[in-house]
Amino acid sequence: MNTIATMHALDDRRGAIRAEEVYDTGIEDLWAACTTPERLARWIADVSGDLAVGATVEASFTSTWEGPIRIEVCDRPHHILLTMEPGTDEKARLEAWFTAEGDKTRLVVEEDGHPLDKLHYYGAGWQAHLEDLARSLVGESSAWKERWTELTPAYETMPVE
Repeated sequence: MNTIATMHALDDRRGAIRAEEVYDTGIEDLWAACTTPERLARWIADVSGDLAVGATVEASFTSTWEGPIRIEVCDRPHHILLTMEPGTDEKARLEAWFTAEGDKTRLVVEEDGHPLDKLHYYGAGWQAHLEDLARSLVGESSAWKERWTELTPAYETMPVE
């Protein structure tokens, strides 16, 4: 099974996920798919609120996670930095970088702050999300739950670096 995410320990309790994929679309289109509420809803989350730097929005992910997200950085069309559950012990940082590669775009996503013993769930989850992003770009529906279920055993056996 092909995996696109890696897992890294940050300390003895918490870790990070890094996933990347190249999409067959231009950087502006991929940016819009990742920052426009209507397009986000097609592949990862329903988002409501003021989408401005410094603002906090509410999100409901296909992975069932729900909660507040603060927008820290929005450097169109190259970089986004978000804080999920700001001000809590469950706070996590989500960062994405967009790089044009000819008429395609590379997306790198990093999420940190998760318990080491649960990182495999997040690795499988981000791969399933990024595959759903590809499906959304061609008008197909999300397959997140089925794909996450299929990927989780592979990520469970992967090392945390």
